[in-house]
Amino acid sequence: MSQIRRQSIISSVMVYFGFSLGFLNTYLFTRDGGFTKEQYGLTGIFIAIATLMYSFANLGMPSYIYKFYPYYNDNLDKKRNDILTWALLVSLAGFCFVAISGIYFKDIIIRKFGENSPELVKYYYWIFPFGLGLTLYSILESYAWQLKKSVLTNFLREVQFRLFTTILIILTFAGFLTKFDMFIKVYSFTYLGIAFILLVYLLVKGYIHLTFTVSIVSKKFFKKILTLVSFVFGGSLVYAISSVFDSLLIASVLTKGLEQVAVYTLAQNIASLIQAPQRGIVSSSIAALSQAWKDKDMPRIARIYKQSSINQLIFAVGMFSLIWLNFSDAVFTFHMQKGYLDARWVFFFIGLMRIIDMGTGVNSQIIGTSTRWKFEFYTGILLLLFTLPLNYILTKYYYGIMGPAIANLFTFTVYNAIRYRYLQKKFNLQPFTKQTGYTILLGLFAFFMCYFLFTNYSGFTGMFIRSICFIAIYTGGTVYLKLSVDVLPVWHTLLRKTGIKKEE
Repeated sequence: MSQIRRQSIISSVMVYFGFSLGFLNTYLFTRDGGFTKEQYGLTGIFIAIATLMYSFANLGMPSYIYKFYPYYNDNLDKKRNDILTWALLVSLAGFCFVAISGIYFKDIIIRKFGENSPELVKYYYWIFPFGLGLTLYSILESYAWQLKKSVLTNFLREVQFRLFTTILIILTFAGFLTKFDMFIKVYSFTYLGIAFILLVYLLVKGYIHLTFTVSIVSKKFFKKILTLVSFVFGGSLVYAISSVFDSLLIASVLTKGLEQVAVYTLAQNIASLIQAPQRGIVSSSIAALSQAWKDKDMPRIARIYKQSSINQLIFAVGMFSLIWLNFSDAVFTFHMQKGYLDARWVFFFIGLMRIIDMGTGVNSQIIGTSTRWKFEFYTGILLLLFTLPLNYILTKYYYGIMGPAIANLFTFTVYNAIRYRYLQKKFNLQPFTKQTGYTILLGLFAFFMCYFLFTNYSGFTGMFIRSICFIAIYTGGTVYLKLSVDVLPVWHTLLRKTGIKKEE
């Protein structure tokens, strides 16, 4: 657990640094005198469609790497390990199919998005290099996670990718990129850039030895691999569709689609601050879970499940409360464009969804690396059946831009409840303890204390006072109540590093 904790903490710090860059980018995109809402909305649609492309193109290869890497690593030397070779080849073939399909069905895209989101149609083909880069990077990232290089991969995805974006924005403001047309075309190659960096690193360090000779492991487990990727690919695909359907729906059915997407994207990006520790914890625990299932080490899986739940919940509740306390003040104080205040309630529902998703721990990774991985497919189908019609109805006929956020809160709650019950019934695993309840109560107490005490303060002063007060109450309560076994070691380390506590 100490290794997972260490990598999770470092990765989370890296992710938060990346999100600070992301916040800077968001501010530069949304401030008065910067980019238009349509332009900012287009970058959000690029990410949504690229995610969908990757989900089709990967053909289950990340799950293949997660599940079978321990078997390849234990039975083959590095030069005969062919797992990455096949993962890359299959994914590239999958992306070729996606690209051909995208070109063939372009007329349908024009009909669906041409009226409300014409900029998407104009730059449609530039989404393809963006999607290719995301596909290649994600496969290499999955392999690097098994090598316990999650800190590096999180740096590239969360920091380097956003740093590329920051540089492009600065170049645009400085006049080097004179038009948005040039900005978005260069932006489309940013994922290919970080994929190239990761590939070079793995090659230089000797972690990649591509071989086209089929190994004994590939031959022995071929049928199991095929069955795995078929089911997991289906499950991950429907999950991805459910995740990006909201942005695509808004761009398609609402008037001034890309402007509405811009508001929704702002809410999503701010809500992603809540999710920051999740990526670090997931990337750090995948290899450990794979090995634990192989070794039939159920106590270790149970520990990872509980600790991932409480650690993520502590972060999620605290970050959600901080943002909700200061959302309106931030929009006015940072002189963001009119209309972005509409993102406040969108964030509220997305934020609650993130808390529920993170509070249930690494349930998806536990199921995906277990012998019951088919269940991921079944729950994914169920999620899709709930999400698509509910999103459409609530968006088009009732709540407009808030429709997808409300729909996703409901569907992801049901989705995680089903997986929670399944793990409890099949493996006698469940993530919740009394500390779970204490965390929620502590967050509510700290929030309302700060809200009512400083409700008359505004601007930077109000944001600063509310934030400092909340952090003091919430952090102090977390340490005092010992909400997580990982909190005290980290707390004592911080005290020693700052000189407050002497080395023992």
